[in-house]
Amino acid sequence: MKLSDGVEQGIHCVAVLSGLSEGGVLSAAALAEFHGVSTSYLLKHLQALSGAGILETVPGPRGGYRLAKKPEDISLLDIVLAVEGPAPAFRCSEIRQRGPNPLPQRYFTKPCQVSAAMMRAERAYRAELAATSIADILAELSADDDGGIAARGCAFMDMHERRAAR
Repeated sequence: MKLSDGVEQGIHCVAVLSGLSEGGVLSAAALAEFHGVSTSYLLKHLQALSGAGILETVPGPRGGYRLAKKPEDISLLDIVLAVEGPAPAFRCSEIRQRGPNPLPQRYFTKPCQVSAAMMRAERAYRAELAATSIADILAELSADDDGGIAARGCAFMDMHERRAAR
C-alpha cells in the first residue's frame, strides 16, 4: 500500500501546528517552507484537513492555520481519511470471475478470499492509526530529542508564527 505524500505532509503539519501559542497561526507558505515542499500542493491537503475539522482556517493578512482540536483528539487515521478519503486501500473487482472458461455462479457465493484477507488487514491498519494520536507522536519525539528538534521548531515559530484573534 502506498499513501500519498500528502499524508506525510498532513501529519507533520498537524504536529507543527500543535506547537503554536494561544491565538497563533502559521501560513501555508510557512508550513511549506519548514518542510521543504510545494505550497500549492500542501494547500490542497491543508484544505482537506480544514474540511475534516482537524484544522481551523483563519482568513485575512494575519491569518493562517491552527488546530481545531487538541493533539490528543486527532488520530493518525483522522488525518489519513481527510487526505486520502474513506475508501479502503484495496478494492476487489472480482477478477476471479473473468477470463476464459468462467465458472458457474455457484462458485462465487462467498466473498473472495483475497478480498476478505485484504479487508482484515485494512481493519488492523486502521485500528492502529486510530489508536495513535498526534499527542502520542509528539511524546515519542520529545523522548528521543536531545534538544535539537525542539530548538529548530522554536526558532521557526519565533520567525513565522502570526497572532490572530481567537
